[in-house]
Amino acid sequence: MTLHEYFAPQPTPTVELPDPVPLLRSLMQGALEVLAGVREVDQLARWFSEDAFRSLATRANLSARARSARGVPPGRPTFEILSIRVCEPTDGVIEAVVVVAGPGRTRAVAVRLEGLDRRWRASSLAIL
Repeated sequence: MTLHEYFAPQPTPTVELPDPVPLLRSLMQGALEVLAGVREVDQLARWFSEDAFRSLATRANLSARARSARGVPPGRPTFEILSIRVCEPTDGVIEAVVVVAGPGRTRAVAVRLEGLDRRWRASSLAIL
């Protein structure tokens, strides 16, 4: 193993990782609060890969601009997590769909978690 490989993020098998469901609930709450403008996207940075974080930050900026154009102030979102479906396509990777009901609509959120350095990190988040 080279020095670069040694210090690079190390894949972690699922058996060495915690239950992903509590993290999925927290990520959903955090992401929806970011999009509503009541939480800073930087607070979620440690739980996202770089690409997924940039995608969430871009979407949060677009949401903020849309609220500003309509003159709507940021407000705490009210939602209920209806279900969480989890599958494991390969060891150390979880793909989940979280169904979230809000006051105006019900949304599905697709999340991919990868085990790196003995913790889960979201490598993809898509709010449909």
